[in-house]
Amino acid sequence: MAAAKHYLDDPTNAVLSGLRGITLTNPSLVLDETNKIIYRHPSSVASPKNVSVICGGGSGHEPGFSAFVGQGALTACVAGTIFASPSAQQVRACLSQRLPEETQGIIVVVTNYTGDVLNFGMGIEKARAMGKKVEMVVVADDVGVGRAKGGKVGRRGLSGTALVVKICGALAETGASVDDCARVGRLAVDNLVSVGASLSRVHVPGRSLQEAKDEEERLGPGMVEIGMGIHNEPGCEKVETDLPGLVKIMLGQLLDPTDHDRAYVKIERGDDTVLLVNNFGGTSNLELSAVVTEIVGQLRSTYGLKPKRVISGTFFGSLNGPGFIVSVLKLADTGLGPGKSILELLDAPAEATGWSASIKSETWEKDYREISATAEDEKEDMRPTNLKVDPDLLKSALKSGLDRLIASEGEVTHYDTIVGDGDCGIGLKRGAEGILKTLEDGQATEDPLTSLTKTAGVVEATMDGTSGALYAIFLNSLAANVRKLDSSSQSQLTPTMWGQALDNSLKALGKYTPAQPGDRTLMDALVPFVETLKETGDTKKAAAAAKVGADSTKGMKASLGRSVYVGGEGHTEVPDPGAYGLCQFLTGLAEAL
Repeated sequence: MAAAKHYLDDPTNAVLSGLRGITLTNPSLVLDETNKIIYRHPSSVASPKNVSVICGGGSGHEPGFSAFVGQGALTACVAGTIFASPSAQQVRACLSQRLPEETQGIIVVVTNYTGDVLNFGMGIEKARAMGKKVEMVVVADDVGVGRAKGGKVGRRGLSGTALVVKICGALAETGASVDDCARVGRLAVDNLVSVGASLSRVHVPGRSLQEAKDEEERLGPGMVEIGMGIHNEPGCEKVETDLPGLVKIMLGQLLDPTDHDRAYVKIERGDDTVLLVNNFGGTSNLELSAVVTEIVGQLRSTYGLKPKRVISGTFFGSLNGPGFIVSVLKLADTGLGPGKSILELLDAPAEATGWSASIKSETWEKDYREISATAEDEKEDMRPTNLKVDPDLLKSALKSGLDRLIASEGEVTHYDTIVGDGDCGIGLKRGAEGILKTLEDGQATEDPLTSLTKTAGVVEATMDGTSGALYAIFLNSLAANVRKLDSSSQSQLTPTMWGQALDNSLKALGKYTPAQPGDRTLMDALVPFVETLKETGDTKKAAAAAKVGADSTKGMKASLGRSVYVGGEGHTEVPDPGAYGLCQFLTGLAEAL
């Protein structure tokens, strides 16, 4: 039960206090508390025209990646709540407000988790619309989830992300172009494999002690789980073995060319490689050093590999998890000449506490002017349209749907604890309450674009994780598609026109997620609603179709989202939480129309 004891039981306080601590160990960094962004003080950036490199994700993985901000590494990092991606609004604030204005371009390094890809993708599209040159490098290095199980989701992002961040940051420091930085980052990803193992799941601050008791029964004494994810996702197998036996299995998954399910990178005897042994956060330094010794020994004796660099420590953690991750990077030619090879970029100095280099004395002694941590208000184009709706009817319909969604939070949360991580209901409720507050505080408007834009902004600000990103992208696209229906004279926005705009927004959403009906996601409710509304113009028939779609997810096996990694037969007992929650909203909406 010791793993369930924390110095800070309030997860929100833990995240903010941890971010403040990073600025105390490196005085060249500034914290935007509103958006949970760590960024470099402008006066510490010697070459502001250089490419800016940012990263981010859920908190709980420290020092990844807020402590990687500094010269030679990241320009900024965006932090979410514990194990949940930051919102699209946080990402947008970082891209538009916390990077040097003169920067020639931006590299966004993201781990391959749906919420991270969607939220950062939304921020990237916003930045591109503002004229910024932005490239995303998605790190997917995990082999614990093979091709067969990974399906559409693909490989998860693990500690190899630390190597990619360092490589991109060092290359950007040389003045390289954004295209070269993106290409080299992807080159590293293509030659990277990782797998983790842990003696137990971690206990998240604020969660019940019963979770820790249940874990003791799930993974008893002497057992280790191979392939465990950094968010407590179950691994691919549980074994009872000693350290040599464990390392043998892990290296086999990384390097065995005959394992067609996991042989992602061809690494042969004599190849030049870099070895990273990453601490989940709760493995003692003594044991981690012993792990390194065992891994290097087996790499040499079994695989004929003598890594050019052996890097060990905590780079991408999972709170206090008693585990470690092995990452092997095959060195490839960057094609950029002397000083810019993968090895040289990894060896380049970095003034970031999350990496191995120390902070220079000149940095400590420099006088930094204070910068307000409050983000500037964003100014967005709010040109009205000639399209009209009944403002009172729109307000009452939204209130009906939102009230029904809020009332269903307990059911949604219950379903998500069975097939997910238990945060879906809270996230939906938080977003619904935010929209309701906006409706109550502001006057109703005849212009549907104004209402959509405000609603999208609330969703971006209040909902994190995968569903928040999906809804934010969809609503922003819906606003754009409604604007396309505008004409030179005033006209009523009809249900058929709504259906057309919704259908086009579905297509836009498809650029960011492969989810389709049958994948056990909110799309099982959203797609039939949109298709039926487009065909019939009848909101009640569309809501009924959404209910049929949501009900059909009961017994449906997930092929996308975190449910993919959740074992057991829970999917046979309950519907998809996201689809069910959306159905409740749409049903309430239709009842008021």
